[in-house]
Amino acid sequence: MTEEHQTLALLLFSAFVAVTLGITTYVSRNRRGSAEEFYAGGRLFSPMENGFAIAGDYMSAASFLGVTGLIALFGYDGLLYVVGFLVAWLVVLFLVAELVRNCGRFTLADVVAARMRARPVRIAAGTSSVTVSVLYLVAQMVGAGSLVALLLGGTSDAARDWTVIGVGALMVIYVSLGGMRATTWIQIVKAVLLLGGTIALTVLVLVRFHGDVDRLLLTAAERSGHGEAFLAPGLKYGGDWTARFDFISLGLALVLGTAGLPHILSRFYTVPTARAARRSVVWAVGLIGGFYLMTIVLGFGAAAILGPDAVRGSNAAGNTAVPLLALDLGGGAGSTGGTVLFAIVAAVAFATILAVVAGITLASSASVAHDLYASLRRRGGKPRSEVAVARAAAVGVGVLAIALSLLARDLNVAFLVGLAFAVAASANLPVLLYSLFWRGFTTRGAVWAVYGGLVPAVVLVVMSPVVSGSPDSLFPGVDLQYFPLQNPGLVSIPLGFLAGWLGTVTSREVADEAKHAETEVRSLTGAGAA
Repeated sequence: MTEEHQTLALLLFSAFVAVTLGITTYVSRNRRGSAEEFYAGGRLFSPMENGFAIAGDYMSAASFLGVTGLIALFGYDGLLYVVGFLVAWLVVLFLVAELVRNCGRFTLADVVAARMRARPVRIAAGTSSVTVSVLYLVAQMVGAGSLVALLLGGTSDAARDWTVIGVGALMVIYVSLGGMRATTWIQIVKAVLLLGGTIALTVLVLVRFHGDVDRLLLTAAERSGHGEAFLAPGLKYGGDWTARFDFISLGLALVLGTAGLPHILSRFYTVPTARAARRSVVWAVGLIGGFYLMTIVLGFGAAAILGPDAVRGSNAAGNTAVPLLALDLGGGAGSTGGTVLFAIVAAVAFATILAVVAGITLASSASVAHDLYASLRRRGGKPRSEVAVARAAAVGVGVLAIALSLLARDLNVAFLVGLAFAVAASANLPVLLYSLFWRGFTTRGAVWAVYGGLVPAVVLVVMSPVVSGSPDSLFPGVDLQYFPLQNPGLVSIPLGFLAGWLGTVTSREVADEAKHAETEVRSLTGAGAA
């Protein structure tokens, strides 16, 4: 891009940052103080508002940048992410949303601790929630690095590093000052912008091919270099049995992981009733479903119009396919239309990242303050305000996420999110479902369920090709690869459920029937809900 066009792109890009900072500043002046306000926005959002916010929280950089890039590079196999991300909401709608809203106050640990000994359960669930949140943050910030480096006219390591640091600083500001109320409105604005930008690009792609979807797919297959194999399963995950098991593992993680994501669960506490929580999910499913259908068009559009070689040449993992597609649809490099459309899409994608990282950081800081700090602080000492601890925790989580993002900058963001989903499905989902539906579940079972899924998931990732032992790994010069799959879900998810069952049946503790009955009535009716 020319210097004038780059200036225009940066102005559009900066406008969103200014608007979101304005929202945060306004909210921080008008609402502050209580934990309920900071964590749940006063529980005053309507189902439609919360539905848009959930969609804004969920439609992340992995969806807009990573999934589209994977479809552009691998065709049919990239669709696994689209299917997994969308089907996961059926699990949330039918098993989790309403019950979690009735049983908890601010975090996952609230649901489990309602019928268990609070301290060990909160420590375990808080540790797991922070781990999942940091992994998810890394994915978003890697996407931000790739995107803004391209926007600035280069893909140098230094440009991406400073972008990651800048995103980390912004997310800490959003959370520390505005809490859930500011985060929610940022997510709503982002959802509207993202859906609008995606609709515009989808229409332009279809217009380019005169509405002929068959021609779009055939052109994508021709330019891919793989022919008809591009439109059939197996290009990425069908080479051997290891790849096929990786396919199954990733599918399990995506479908089951959403119900265990801390930042998604926390959204159900921002509405006044369980019925509102359920209606929020209905709104979210409609918005998210439409969005993912359009990402399919964009992915194959990028393959047909740009070609996988051009996508891979800009970013090996495919994270910049959408901005490059926008540049071409607007008239190409050097044209005003192309640069304006490129800048708008880049700003929308950056808005996506900022909104999601704000929600994740808020959820993780809530886990630190509400679960870990409250359980681990010394007895007899002067307790600090929970909100103050949460704000400090946001800074710590941000620093950790920045450090890890600088290591993982060359990995596909959708793939990184798959790892976060696997850990969430392994550690959080078993303890959540057992707590809600198993009458005999005990404290030991709850703690074992969390650690029995969390520890194997993290260890298997460390021992996988993601970290070492291959040219594309984080540490290509080291070889600690003893686990062949890139996603641990196929092994770690069953281990989480097994550990919860084993901990319960070997425990001497007798499950409190009265507490279970109280939790069951509360989860189903909302009686006594916060």
